Amino acid sequence: MAEQKNISMAVLSYLGILVLIPLLTEAKKEPFVKFHVQQGLVLLIAWVIGGILFWIPVIGWLLWLVIAIFSIVGIVAAASGKETPLPVVADIAKKFKI
Repeated sequence: MAEQKNISMAVLSYLGILVLIPLLTEAKKEPFVKFHVQQGLVLLIAWVIGGILFWIPVIGWLLWLVIAIFSIVGIVAAASGKETPLPVVADIAKKFKI
């Protein structure tokens, strides 16, 4: 299981712009944190796109709901010390080179 510091860095990865904290520190070199940072970056990009599409009724709202659920699942997984791949997000995240 990951150290407490690493768990907190992994959790930060799912809190929007706070993904920059683990991304810009040495913590990102650890595989556990890197996994969550990659997924967090995808979710951050999705939040930005969702913010633009939010003004489109139903589609934008559903996108925001899905992103929020994925963020919560990611936070719970990180807090539990697990590397749970999020559907679709994990596939995109693997392409990010950190």
